Amino acid sequence: MQRFAAKFVPCVLTEDQKANRVNISQALLDRVNVDENFLKTIVTGDEAWVYGYNVETKSQLSQWVGQRSPRPKKARMSRSNMKVMLLVFVDWQGIIHHEFVPRGQTVNKEFYVEVLKRLREAVRRKRPQLWTKQSWVLHHDNAPAHSLFLVRNFLAENETTVVPQPSYSPDLASADFFLFPKLKSTLKGRRFDTVDEIQKNSTNELFVIPMKAFQSWQKRWVRFVASERNYFEGDKLE
Repeated sequence: MQRFAAKFVPCVLTEDQKANRVNISQALLDRVNVDENFLKTIVTGDEAWVYGYNVETKSQLSQWVGQRSPRPKKARMSRSNMKVMLLVFVDWQGIIHHEFVPRGQTVNKEFYVEVLKRLREAVRRKRPQLWTKQSWVLHHDNAPAHSLFLVRNFLAENETTVVPQPSYSPDLASADFFLFPKLKSTLKGRRFDTVDEIQKNSTNELFVIPMKAFQSWQKRWVRFVASERNYFEGDKLE
């Protein structure tokens, strides 16, 4: 017998949900096998909170000390209440569109449709080849604001294909397993006193993140289909 601490996961998946994760991953792999440029047509996006102060991880707090030196100590800190929501859409080349949600505004279906309008304009300006050929496809998660009829109707009217995303599967969404963790790790331990400072610094860090998520994304589909794992995080798949 061995004693292990439980691993926290987004959801205890049902058998149907597990099967859906496998089926969608396999379908996306099939698309890649048919069209080697499929990943280059995906525009993926999501939203996340960025805080005025977020506590460093244990690894960030570690220090080199001598063998006989006392263990370093640091007062326990908590995350600040000041925060702003960031929406980001990227493709394999980099950032296509980003914006911050105005204070007091929630990301509801009406607001998200307006975001999608601005995204379409950004694709037209920054990715003219994808826009002209109408070959770009959208990937986002199954949050209510992303999947309600008003949003689905807008996408259908504009002939925008949506890449399927399994429910409760942040480990299969590049924004969740790559982009936002990378961004937040660079901001941990830094204190910003105003919303403007949060926006400025998070934007600066956002644009220097190398877009390596798409290769990892495909590897996750492959490994998931092969092993039928529940969740990746903490399993050292990469």
